[in-house]
Amino acid sequence: MDGEKIPVRHFGVIVTPDYWQKLCDLFRSEAVKFVVEPQIRFNGQPGEQRTLFVKDPSGNVLEFKAFADDRMVFDKGALGAAAPFGATGSSG
Repeated sequence: MDGEKIPVRHFGVIVTPDYWQKLCDLFRSEAVKFVVEPQIRFNGQPGEQRTLFVKDPSGNVLEFKAFADDRMVFDKGALGAAAPFGATGSSG
């Protein structure tokens, strides 16, 4: 993903941009280690999204993502569109 090494096996959660920012701020304030630092992907393009990856206490990798335009979530033409139910495999 955009030059980042993404864990192939991870769980994805789609949230609103405001909630994503709150999570990002909370994780930073609690010194949570990011597997992939918070970033905006596809800036200004269809499928624009904010994303970050962390591990839960059991070591599972979790992706939190927020789309700039919710209509892009399941748009197969959008870059980085999510898999059904928010679970992702090798896609980011």
